[in-house]
Amino acid sequence: MDTRFTDELWESITPIYQQILEHPFIKGLTDGSLPEPAFRQYVIQDALYLQDFARSIAATAAKSPKDDWAETLLSHAHNALAVERALHGGLFKDWGITTEEVYSTRPSPSNLAYTSYTLRVAYREPFEEAMGALLPCYWIYWEVGKQLEEAGSPNPDYQRWIDTYASEDFAVPVREVLAIANEMVADLSEARRARIRRHFVTCSTYEWMFWDAAWRLEDWPVKGRE
Repeated sequence: MDTRFTDELWESITPIYQQILEHPFIKGLTDGSLPEPAFRQYVIQDALYLQDFARSIAATAAKSPKDDWAETLLSHAHNALAVERALHGGLFKDWGITTEEVYSTRPSPSNLAYTSYTLRVAYREPFEEAMGALLPCYWIYWEVGKQLEEAGSPNPDYQRWIDTYASEDFAVPVREVLAIANEMVADLSEARRARIRRHFVTCSTYEWMFWDAAWRLEDWPVKGRE
């Protein structure tokens, strides 16, 4: 498999990824210093995020030029709602938080900005650009999971999170989308590849912002009646 394009993509976010690893939210997962309210807010927001992320994957699948890519992505859309919800569901049960409470929560500003971006790209832009916007959520989580697995965590909830994203089960879909990404650019011009990179960098930045929002317990600065 020609991995040159995905290597190029990863190189483009090296500074962002380093800042993710250095963020107190991520460091706090392994040393146990992450405040539990921040982790709970993160998990609730992540559950909300996955609803729209799954829709973004499905919309991208509908544009796929190859049936096998479409089938792969549709299976990922299903897993985003079913498999990762198992992690969230277990945590919510332990915390005494109901499904109704979770899905009646308002998305944070950073969450809404991120999902609005991926949905817009998935519905408006060509297949390869939509893939560029989706890749960071897959790839960065896998890399972070593997990185944190080496240290582990004294907190069982944080360890459960680490185990999920460091697992081979999670690695399989990541490898699948990376393979698609390398194949889909075979005949693309440099200008079109640049547009993919732009989405990839933008959404990688949103990944940092998502964790930072939870760390800050981000809320809407002004509110009206809902």
